[in-house]
Amino acid sequence: MERLLGVMKLSTRVVSGGTHHPMMRPRVLRIAMVAPPYYPVPPDGYGGIEAVVAGLVDRLVARGHRVTLFAAGARGTAAQEFVRTSERTMSGRLGEAIPEVVNAARVFGQLRSRPVDIVHDHTIAGPLTASGRAAPTLVTVHGSAAELADVYRPLGRTVSLVAISHAQRASEPGLNWVATVHNGIDVRSFPYRSHKDDYVLFIGRFHPQKAPHLAIEAARRAGVRIILAGKCTEPVEHEYYRTKVAPLLGRDAVDVGIADGAFKRRLLAGARCLVFPICWAEPFGLVMVEAMAGGTPVVALSAGSAPEVVAHGRTGFVVERPEQLARAITDCERLEPSDCRRLVSERFSLDAMAAAYERTYRRVLEHQLAQRPGGRLPQARAGG
Repeated sequence: MERLLGVMKLSTRVVSGGTHHPMMRPRVLRIAMVAPPYYPVPPDGYGGIEAVVAGLVDRLVARGHRVTLFAAGARGTAAQEFVRTSERTMSGRLGEAIPEVVNAARVFGQLRSRPVDIVHDHTIAGPLTASGRAAPTLVTVHGSAAELADVYRPLGRTVSLVAISHAQRASEPGLNWVATVHNGIDVRSFPYRSHKDDYVLFIGRFHPQKAPHLAIEAARRAGVRIILAGKCTEPVEHEYYRTKVAPLLGRDAVDVGIADGAFKRRLLAGARCLVFPICWAEPFGLVMVEAMAGGTPVVALSAGSAPEVVAHGRTGFVVERPEQLARAITDCERLEPSDCRRLVSERFSLDAMAAAYERTYRRVLEHQLAQRPGGRLPQARAGG
């Protein structure tokens, strides 16, 4: 037992990157990063998961690690190796199972010939292959934990799950969670404005869960123009848009379509507030953080992660009922845009996210090491 404890203490020093055995160099991690096949990494416009993956890859490389990115479309990150899972992205097939399954199979095949320390998977189907390799698999759960529990529960401890909010994790506490890591953004890429234009903003999917019709109604009651920039590609989105959104559009409620990265940033920086009237347990809501980075407060309904992301009364307002949204829009005039920017810089930066994931990687690897027969250390590596 004493020998095992001694080995574990040594391995902790090696894995943590602090004081290490004189015969071993500080450990560079070889990370396989797996993205969904629907949008490029980074995305041109819509694609919250892909934006997070791109930022994480670049920061991990900057921290000295070796990253192999598995993604569809063109190469767009600092990853030392890029493995293209399909020539084109498949945004038109979002929601279908086959693209996910094909992507998982191709990644599984490519990983057979690539020695890696850990696989970080951001897809739904990919974790199903985790038991077929020696390297541990870390999975960031980007969707509803309640909906995905039937996928992850049978996998047990073959995958280590990371939640993107405490609210998401609390919804399914019995899953094999190993950490909660908030999504991060490149704060500097979002222009900051303290003086706002005379409009409020909705950005997101035209979907009943996102409820942009509530945003329009609230803006109208508050007497302010609203601009909507959203995705509308799936059948449920088309039907919702036709029946709930289109009848409400007019001179004071304008749909500008999907906004690319530059246009989105201008819209966010200029808005009096972002209206986020979610009607589901939102796992994170990256657009809330993007808005606050530009100095724009957020008005949201209290569901999912909203109370966790928005500092009520300081960087926005989180209310219980749709009829309270209009008053909250008006109250945003007394908030300080600088407080919004400061909160994001402190809590939701790429550096904070990358550091948290690195700690989680090392903790998972340390646990795997402790499970080895005799607690034997892996062979020393130089520079990954």
